[in-house]
Amino acid sequence: MIASFVHDAVRTPFGRAGGALSGVRPDDLAAVVMASIVERTGLDPARIDDVIFGDANQAGEDNRNVARFGALLAGFPTTVTGTTVNRLCASSLEAVIQGSRAIEAGDADIVLTGGVESMSRAPYVLEKSAKPWPASGNPTLWNTSIGWRMTNPALRADWTISNGESAEHIARTWEIGREAQDEFAVRSHRLAAEAWASGVFGAEIVQVPGVSLARDEGIRDGSTVEKLAALKALFVADGSVTAGNSSSINDGASAVLVAGEGALAGEPLARIAGRAAHGVDPQNFPIAPIEAANKALARAGRSWADVDFVELNEAFASQSLACLKGWPELDPQKLNVHGGALAIGHPLGASGGRIVGRAAHELARRGSGVAVVAICIGVGQGLAVVLER
Repeated sequence: MIASFVHDAVRTPFGRAGGALSGVRPDDLAAVVMASIVERTGLDPARIDDVIFGDANQAGEDNRNVARFGALLAGFPTTVTGTTVNRLCASSLEAVIQGSRAIEAGDADIVLTGGVESMSRAPYVLEKSAKPWPASGNPTLWNTSIGWRMTNPALRADWTISNGESAEHIARTWEIGREAQDEFAVRSHRLAAEAWASGVFGAEIVQVPGVSLARDEGIRDGSTVEKLAALKALFVADGSVTAGNSSSINDGASAVLVAGEGALAGEPLARIAGRAAHGVDPQNFPIAPIEAANKALARAGRSWADVDFVELNEAFASQSLACLKGWPELDPQKLNVHGGALAIGHPLGASGGRIVGRAAHELARRGSGVAVVAICIGVGQGLAVVLER
């Protein structure tokens, strides 16, 4: 059987909405990480069999196949193909999975995967009338940055609640209180700040030319439980989910170079040992990673006793704590040991590439081990990958 490996992974620092990266087009952000990863590995881009990039919105400057345009902007030969995939928050992890499958099926030797999102630059859109000049009514203007829009009325109402309302639903049903959520968020900020200060992220970061952004823009070094306790609930009256224990709206890009055994010189960072997706009722999307990770471990021939650490995308603190409850065998200290999306940020199409890249670099830093990478997805899905070194 052909094996697939992560040979390198890079990402930009993640910017806040309206922040340092808001002036950069998403196709240009994609080009930055694409060009960087071939430069630092010495790879001739003409050898890339395909570019697979994730992007959740695709409603503005990232329309018309941002993977292809990013590759062209990065200076790749026009012979290098590109395709853009969309599994919402897990789009770039989906890209990694599709790249690894292509390699293991014998259809490719080298695939450049990753993802991009500019939530700052996601446009407002108008619905079109069935008639050229409607006699009455006014069109609705939709913000495409995040969330439901133009929802099909045939769907069940409880399936189309906002992501924040789903996070509240999970907090209630899994009995996760406000203080626990705020404590988890403070931990994320503290660990991410410490990781940046100690240089842990140095091997995976590429700066965006012309932009001054030294580190992830959303990290709050001075975050405390007392400060977060003063914030009001965002989604439900008397709720527990706030801006402080939720991931933010962000911009950024990530790239993961996947190759078959012997296709590239040098030792790879990690082997892709297992993959899985799992579906649940849409309002329960925060807990979908639980079974996705269990399935991926089984397919890798591993158990939770083998796992050295987990990279879980922190969409909400309640979601992350529910997943911990769903993985009773996992030591909580092994989860997101250098912080997560509550601090680092969650540019939808780029986050999956960030966490799989983080896990691969962490395995290389440790020299060996088993890692689980997992992410929840709006509309009731979860995705997971197992890496080994």
